[in-house]
Amino acid sequence: MIIRLCSFIVGVTLFTTCACLGTNAVAAKYAAIVVEMDSGEVLFARKADAPRYPASLAKMMTLYLTFEALANGQLSLNTDLSVSRHASRASPSKLGLKDGDRIKVRDAIMTLITKSANDVAIALAETLAGSEKAFAKRMTQKARHLGMNKTNFRNASGLPNRRQKSTARDLSLLARALIRDFPQHYGRFSATSYSFNGRSYRSHNRLLRSYDGTDGIKTGYIHASGFNIAASVQRYGKRLIVVVLGGKTARSRDAHTRVLLDRAFARLLAPRPNNKPILQRLAAGTDSSSHTIETNYRPATKNPIDWGIQVGAFSTIERAYAHIGFIARTTNQILTGSRVAIIGSPRTLYRARIVGLSEDQAHSACRTLKAREIDCHAVAPLTAVDQGDQ
Repeated sequence: MIIRLCSFIVGVTLFTTCACLGTNAVAAKYAAIVVEMDSGEVLFARKADAPRYPASLAKMMTLYLTFEALANGQLSLNTDLSVSRHASRASPSKLGLKDGDRIKVRDAIMTLITKSANDVAIALAETLAGSEKAFAKRMTQKARHLGMNKTNFRNASGLPNRRQKSTARDLSLLARALIRDFPQHYGRFSATSYSFNGRSYRSHNRLLRSYDGTDGIKTGYIHASGFNIAASVQRYGKRLIVVVLGGKTARSRDAHTRVLLDRAFARLLAPRPNNKPILQRLAAGTDSSSHTIETNYRPATKNPIDWGIQVGAFSTIERAYAHIGFIARTTNQILTGSRVAIIGSPRTLYRARIVGLSEDQAHSACRTLKAREIDCHAVAPLTAVDQGDQ
């Protein structure tokens, strides 16, 4: 019976994810996440916590610390940065600055955003911390402060270093922090080009020109990472943050990113019917003898057959219902004798769970799901209301 449950949930998840992954679905470098900016609700995640090389997405943290230095007076936009020999010898992409050259902070920021200039990243790091190594330690410390617990920085540029790792989820946190903490500077990420010393540098973020509503923020590439992007898009009063890592090419990465965004916006903007009609449709489309929908579920104390598994958490009850509705429409049976429960309130997330399982069934189901990198956790009868959100 538990095999039937696991097969069903895996099938649902693959239907909603692999349909838009294409050939990148099995790429070892691939990871992605789509998050709603304000609520933090995850609308899509695939390998979101797997360690990956950030490449030039690391420059988002270099810029975060630069904006912080502007806020506390350590720098001004007119401050001259001195270019060291170490900075001048950085690998491309770079401006080609020479040892002893100077560049103003405002130009450094903009060439970092558009050209992704590695020599400029190092110049900023050395100015702010004395050395790039010391700056990288600050980057990691700030990452921890922002909740990026699986991220370690080793340089300011994102150039290859086998110990410099992050995750799609952590990088989405960083993108959200840049927008939230520095709205006065974030608009710079929307620049499609920037001129410096008589040359014009075009942004590598092609979504700014090809996907309506895109307003930033950064792309990156090294051979070990593949083609990466973190992007912010505003449409219909909603802002989504998407991170895609490990694209085979910039073109395929961008195409996949557009698909993820299209689907996420469609999910956010889908009509939200009243609760009663939803329940009626669920009842009409499923075998009502096999499970029921419980909106005021509470675990039965010490009941060994009241374990459950959580398969999603949502900012509104309508979205929780929509997810349950999709499950109900996809299969006529979840698990004989089980129930679907929606737990939460307007002050918390609404958690979508399958309950009425034994402890062994719940843990077995989640082990199977996690082996396929699908978010899930087992919830015990006495802690089902208090478990952390997935």
